[in-house]
Amino acid sequence: MKTPWKTENWFVSPWNYLEEVTRDFDPPKQVKIHDITLRDGEQQAGIIFSKDDKVHIAEKLAEVGVHRIEAGMPAVSPPDEAAIKEIVKRNLGPEIFCFTRCMVDDVKRAVDCGVRGIVIEIPASAHLVEHAYKWPLEKAIDLSIKATAFAKEQGLYTVFFTIDGTRTEMDWLLKLVNRVATEGHMDAFTLVDTFGVLSPHAASYFTRKVKEKVNKPLEIHFHSDFGLGIANTIMAVLSGAEVIHTTVGGIGERCGNASMEETVMALLTLYGIDVGINYRKLNELSKFVSDFSGIDVPANRPFIGSKAYTIESGIVTSWFKNAFEKDPTIVFPVHPEFVGHELPEIVLGKKSGVDNITLWSQKVGIELSEDEKMAVLNQVKLRSHDLKRTLTENEFRKIAKQVKTKKK
Repeated sequence: MKTPWKTENWFVSPWNYLEEVTRDFDPPKQVKIHDITLRDGEQQAGIIFSKDDKVHIAEKLAEVGVHRIEAGMPAVSPPDEAAIKEIVKRNLGPEIFCFTRCMVDDVKRAVDCGVRGIVIEIPASAHLVEHAYKWPLEKAIDLSIKATAFAKEQGLYTVFFTIDGTRTEMDWLLKLVNRVATEGHMDAFTLVDTFGVLSPHAASYFTRKVKEKVNKPLEIHFHSDFGLGIANTIMAVLSGAEVIHTTVGGIGERCGNASMEETVMALLTLYGIDVGINYRKLNELSKFVSDFSGIDVPANRPFIGSKAYTIESGIVTSWFKNAFEKDPTIVFPVHPEFVGHELPEIVLGKKSGVDNITLWSQKVGIELSEDEKMAVLNQVKLRSHDLKRTLTENEFRKIAKQVKTKKK
């Protein structure tokens, strides 16, 4: 691609691709999505997915083309265990994983579910082990070794997951990982920012440092308590991480996880890294999960928000009127159809201009002179200000007819 920053579907800054910007990047040849919507996504307070909900969401995730689906945690409840078994049974295409604690009994449940692999967790920070779990530190190591070794015996692809890894001593973390890798088993290691406390630069450091010492594929599981889950995930990918843990809409424990939609679109358009999913289904997937979760997507959420492609201001409406038909990416950095969003909507409000009135008068079939347009615009601004919202079509018609009647 000669101009990766400018295609028929997006238009971003060419600076993103300058050699002096990209020369230190070291991304893997392929980045895979490990979707955790059905497990960590459901951990957002108030979200409850039934067995059928989980199966339907898994089917939709498969349609989009995610590489792995973390279908849940068997130990949570019998319905969760049943959902995992049913998702495995459907043979949807993506690899099906589940989440377990570092306990042999949990691994047995995973085996019974028939999953391809497990993400197996253990507390990593001394303060969490000693104060939250009230364990001696050696217990965390022993449990990890026994459970991961048993997982290997059962033929499970084992991803070792260290809770609160970013608030512990690096030497202690690497010691834990090394002992599990040598005395127990791991096929991959997850860099976990449980409380979302990494900075983007620290995320890059964390990835590089672990990559130097751990000769295993690295996975990324970053939360968004400071709103940096997406940025941190991208920095980790650019430092060599191969698998990213994301949720649809960024739902998840507390402030959520890295949003799949924003993460994969940033990787694609800003860094030229294509994860290989069907981007045109992102809005369909988002609405699907929103309906089942009961969590509304913020209207201004990139790519999937209901108002992500809505225009009220007069100047931007003029840009749209003059340029959208020729090249939509002049007005929007990503073509709405590329992410499966509805085409742009022009609304009327306090910030509107004459071109908003022109487009609306054409839409409703009311012919207005230039003077009448200005008169209507003034009334629209006042009415919108008083109502503290944009106007409806009926309200516009009423104003336009009143103006035309006065002019007569």
